[in-house]
Amino acid sequence: MQHCIANLRTKEVINKKDGCRLGRVCDVEIDACNGQVVNLVICRGGRMFSPYACESDLRVPWCDVDVIGDDIILVCYTPPVGPPRGCSRRGFFR
Repeated sequence: MQHCIANLRTKEVINKKDGCRLGRVCDVEIDACNGQVVNLVICRGGRMFSPYACESDLRVPWCDVDVIGDDIILVCYTPPVGPPRGCSRRGFFR
């Protein structure tokens, strides 16, 4: 799984709905009960390898992922309505 996540980090995420570049994958959220990917976490603002999550990062539901290609990931993502929340330090130890 670690190798798969590393491969995702090299891919740019593009929203098919409006053609916007959303960023690059910095993490995935997995449901520990069933082992399935729940969200792709898309880094915003160059913190790609920081161990701290930021509330402004995008969480794209796995069901919105349409195509994973050699260079890009295409998603059909509708951003939530409302202002972005502030950044808070979160990592492995909450």
